[in-house]
Amino acid sequence: MFCMKTIFYLGGISLIVVLLLASGCSQPAAPAATPQPTTVPQTVPTTEVAVTTTALETPGPTQTLPSNMAINIQVQRNTTYGAVVYPQIDMILNGGKGINVIPEIDMQVTRSDGIVETGSLTYPLTVGQRISLLGTTSNNDRAEVWVVTSQGDRVKIYDQYVPYRSYQ
Repeated sequence: MFCMKTIFYLGGISLIVVLLLASGCSQPAAPAATPQPTTVPQTVPTTEVAVTTTALETPGPTQTLPSNMAINIQVQRNTTYGAVVYPQIDMILNGGKGINVIPEIDMQVTRSDGIVETGSLTYPLTVGQRISLLGTTSNNDRAEVWVVTSQGDRVKIYDQYVPYRSYQ
């Protein structure tokens, strides 16, 4: 009798499995999904875009971040031997309270020839990270740095001309 119940249960389970498999095969095939490209955040992506002369205007006002999101950055020209060939403008992250809460730092260099270079640092941020963008040998390349806060606001923290050479 025990053997008969076991066969009955196994037969019932087998029948349910076969019906489930058959019902899955009778449905029309779903259209193939178009694969979406995935983007991997890079520390220094660079793009070149032609701009109008309005971008070369005098640098504008900047904002101060709240003390719990404050970061310390340094924007400078490279001073190495190859600076004439590769006149880079560097933004270096030197730390601050906000280094663990800020998701992104963006930099834009508007060169004197009208070309705009952009780059970003994305979370996780570490001391010493840098964005290095190509400038010109002119003294009126403009550097702008924005911080994207954890609330999604974009705050401009730096906007100045970065001279190729300064004679003081």
